[in-house]
Amino acid sequence: MKSNKLTLLLLFAVFIGVITGLVISSNLDWTLKGLAANNDENEIILGSTTPVSAELQGLESLSKAFVQVAKEVSPSVVTINSEVIVKNQNPFMDDEFFRYFFRMPEQQDQVRRGLGSGVIVNADGYILTNNHVVKDADEITVTLEGKEYGAEIIGKDPESDLAVIKIDKTNLVPVKLGNSESLEVGEWVMAIGNPFSSDLNKTVTAGIVSAKGRTSLMRGSGITYEDFIQTDAAINPGNSGGPLVNLRGELVGINTAIVGQANIGIGFAIPINLAKNVMEQLIKEGHVVRGWLGVVITNLDPDMAEAFGLKDAKGALVSDIVDDSPAAKGGLKEGDVVLKLDNTVIETSDQLTMLIGSKAPDSKIKLTVWRDNGEKTLTVTLGERDIDKLTGKTTGDEKSDKNKLGLEVENLTPQLAQRYGYTNDEGILVVSVTPGSVADREGIREGFLIISVNRQVVTNVKEFNKIISGLQSNDLALLMLKSGDSKFFKALRVPKEK
Repeated sequence: MKSNKLTLLLLFAVFIGVITGLVISSNLDWTLKGLAANNDENEIILGSTTPVSAELQGLESLSKAFVQVAKEVSPSVVTINSEVIVKNQNPFMDDEFFRYFFRMPEQQDQVRRGLGSGVIVNADGYILTNNHVVKDADEITVTLEGKEYGAEIIGKDPESDLAVIKIDKTNLVPVKLGNSESLEVGEWVMAIGNPFSSDLNKTVTAGIVSAKGRTSLMRGSGITYEDFIQTDAAINPGNSGGPLVNLRGELVGINTAIVGQANIGIGFAIPINLAKNVMEQLIKEGHVVRGWLGVVITNLDPDMAEAFGLKDAKGALVSDIVDDSPAAKGGLKEGDVVLKLDNTVIETSDQLTMLIGSKAPDSKIKLTVWRDNGEKTLTVTLGERDIDKLTGKTTGDEKSDKNKLGLEVENLTPQLAQRYGYTNDEGILVVSVTPGSVADREGIREGFLIISVNRQVVTNVKEFNKIISGLQSNDLALLMLKSGDSKFFKALRVPKEK
């Protein structure tokens, strides 16, 4: 009995001891739990722990779309470097002292380097870019995935500012071609290229389609066919020739131009539907064949529309007709307003130019014109547009001599006269000036009109070449020029024969 009582007392004492220990430890905060609580009071929590909302999760899918497009399109984008060798006369050779005492080269070659972008359109090495990226290039290098390849020009089309080049490599990743007609203003697009430097290759920028069908942006540039997509995706020098793609990863445009010297949110791209026809012809034929109507056309303003008896200022006003042209043979007259081509309503003169250019030579078209306060339908068989003939460019003995004065000139066609504002003038147009030449040093620029040479009136390239070819070294060529509304003289001394 005593042992049982002793056992019970011991158990009771242990129980009391445990209870007392728990109470004491709890009050004195000696347990690990108490230490952990003490640390929580000093912890600094950074950032919100609120879960991402469903709305933001939806936007995340849009972000992933941009990422995926960049991954899919970037392998099709290349860097294009071009080199143009410019032969300049050594300025010291005009000084007898230097010629006598120093043996210096009479000619100093300079290399002008250009940077642009391109997009692979065929697995066998065909690349689409801008004409101005490769124009006059003596050497073209394409950089793809860190490797350099020499490239050849397959074909160029200055009138649309497009060109196709090719590298000797197969199994490339071509871009998917989209439909620029289905683009909508406000739609997301992405531009990829090399802004400012090849070190920034495959830079991706994004924006929206700001407008479609922009025209009359490149007057004086030689670009005839304008139907630009406007975007606020950042486009800078070096982006030229690179792709503009939609969020399906499809090529919808070729980035071409910006306003100013750097991005201000206004960039322009050639729509792929226009580029597709051009590049197919360049690849197959090496040049582009277009239909030709043979008219000079302008837009109407409200006052002109009223004067012609029209309700609104839509259509293309025929202001001049080329002799013996399809338009002349088809019965068009000066003062006609073209309202329709086949079943397409004509809104502007640029639209008519684009439509005619998209037709093949020998195509028969129906033109609905407004004449004498009524509509009249004419059937016209289109001719073939010959850019050399239209601009007065010739070959052989009639080509202007750039070696003497550094000038390339063209006959003043009605189209060029309209473009440069010389509709009431006669003369020949300066279309190119060799950098460093005597003409360049005297300040003569593209777009100047040459009225006379040594007081002899010149009305075509042949007359100009005849006069210039008769000049010897150190002779003077006195040019009467016009720029805008101003007339002035420039005296050019013929340099020493090379």
